[in-house]
Amino acid sequence: MRKTIHKFLILFFFVVSCLSGFSQEQSLTTKNPGAVIDSLRKAGLKIGRPECPQITLSKDQAIHYLQQRTRPSYWVNQDDPLKKAIDHLLLEASSERFDSIDSYLRKYPYDSIDLSWDRFYTLKPLKVRIPVSGPAGDSTVSFISVKDTLLTAGDTLALKPFASIDTVNSGFAAYRDTTILIVIDTLESVKPDRADFPFRYYNYPYQSDSIRVAVNSLLEYVQNRDSVIVNFSGAGARSVPVWMNSRLNGSMRRYWLKNEYNDSVTVWIGNEGRNTFGLYLEQGVNFRKPMKQADYSEAKINLQKVDKSTLKKQNILIKKRYWNYRTEASMVFSQSALSNWVKGGENSISTALDITGYADFKKPEIKLSSSNFARLKLGFLASGNEDIRKNLDLLETNSKVNHKAFGKFDFSAIMLFKTQVAVGKTYKKVNDEEIATIVSRFMNPATLTIGFGLDYKPDKKTSINFSPISYKGTFVPQGGKITADSLLPGKIDQTRYGIEPGKKSKHEPGASFMLSKESQLLKNMTVTNRLQLFTNYINKPQNIDVDWEMIVVYNLNWFTDLRLNTHLIFDDDTKTTVLKSGVPVLLEDGTEKKTARVQFKELFGVSLMFKF
Repeated sequence: MRKTIHKFLILFFFVVSCLSGFSQEQSLTTKNPGAVIDSLRKAGLKIGRPECPQITLSKDQAIHYLQQRTRPSYWVNQDDPLKKAIDHLLLEASSERFDSIDSYLRKYPYDSIDLSWDRFYTLKPLKVRIPVSGPAGDSTVSFISVKDTLLTAGDTLALKPFASIDTVNSGFAAYRDTTILIVIDTLESVKPDRADFPFRYYNYPYQSDSIRVAVNSLLEYVQNRDSVIVNFSGAGARSVPVWMNSRLNGSMRRYWLKNEYNDSVTVWIGNEGRNTFGLYLEQGVNFRKPMKQADYSEAKINLQKVDKSTLKKQNILIKKRYWNYRTEASMVFSQSALSNWVKGGENSISTALDITGYADFKKPEIKLSSSNFARLKLGFLASGNEDIRKNLDLLETNSKVNHKAFGKFDFSAIMLFKTQVAVGKTYKKVNDEEIATIVSRFMNPATLTIGFGLDYKPDKKTSINFSPISYKGTFVPQGGKITADSLLPGKIDQTRYGIEPGKKSKHEPGASFMLSKESQLLKNMTVTNRLQLFTNYINKPQNIDVDWEMIVVYNLNWFTDLRLNTHLIFDDDTKTTVLKSGVPVLLEDGTEKKTARVQFKELFGVSLMFKF
């Protein structure tokens, strides 16, 4: 007995140590991705940095891209030197050349945007009598300041005789009735009466003179500050940098100009004037002509003048890509095997395949975009001695075409189509005998929804679509008439899907609502929700059809995920048999009682994920 206990303890510690070592190895592998990469390389897989495609952008595309990257929400620090430099570069690239701006501003007629000084005051006429001196009939216009108020004499009236007139210095002293304009208020702003005036208003007179002086001051400052460095180089390895600017300092740089024989001559290079370089030969250098020189009087050289003041235009060809494709596939597999298991249980195998292909189109030139996807979900289950049965089956396509409307709203047209691939059966036992009934097959049933409305996209991961003009069709081409005892052989009971007996389709006009949103709750966890609602305008609009699918994916590594998939459906027209203790409830006429109930399906497991 003691030996048995010793053996058991030794075996127990051995198993614990193995499990601990395995756990540490997994932890080290997780923390050291290089070990995983080395293992994959030894297995023959090529792992490395993906090649970056060649990127070519035009001026407008580069400006648009950098404008998107210099938004305040994109940067941690708004005063980042890189951001300021890119902002300055965008200003220079998107603005007109300074030479053109300088010429325009210097020649601009600033007098044309001037407003008369009297428009800034509110004047009131006043008749007064003022003393004047001089010959009779003299008419004058005078400006009088009374208590710091500007008075302007208007039209002077003719001299009228008075009761007494005194003679002063051989002139006449008298009074005249005169109309004077008095300033009673000063206006804060004056609106021009010209349609082509560039400003909305002026708030003080002579403002055009101030604009002209400020513009000329900045033009002089920019011209004095503006400079560029030019490097002169020749056959030698040395180059001479020369600053070219408007402030002439008379500095000269010495440069040795060499030929192919490495013979050199000294020249002096300097900034002689604005946009002008000066080249001067070293003093004391003598030129000697050859002793004999042939005379070719008839020789001619054809010279072609080349304008090097502007850069040569280059034709850049950019191939725009309007379609983007991607595919996602996941595979779930589970298996259990029991042998002489006293606690009971059954052997089981289950598989589930989920493949989704996406095709997105976007052409900003015509404000048109389209998002499309096709999906196949198929799963089978085998448990105990039962045959293989289907537990998951869905084939659907979803297409949406949008045209820009306003803001974040688009005019939208949608089309949804759903059916299944394999034969679907229901199973029930009658007298200990299991009977299978075919209830679905390919295109039986099939639903088609078409709608027109608006699509709202608050962000790239969210789409809210409302289509007040919609149509929903349900089709069962192999539907058959139900006899008193059973369904006709090879036919499907179309009444399970809301289609009347004797018919093979149902047509519903109404409104549809679609919500698609992808959220990232954690760093490695994403949640995708797809909600579809439909209401029939004609038959019970308060009974809304609901189709809601939620997919939660937690990424374990680059090819394995934990996946939870839930699917909820409610359709008032789809009836299922009411069971009580596993037995169908019968009505008074002997038929089974049926009612609309919530359909729910859930799938959870570890899946292998592939994206391409």
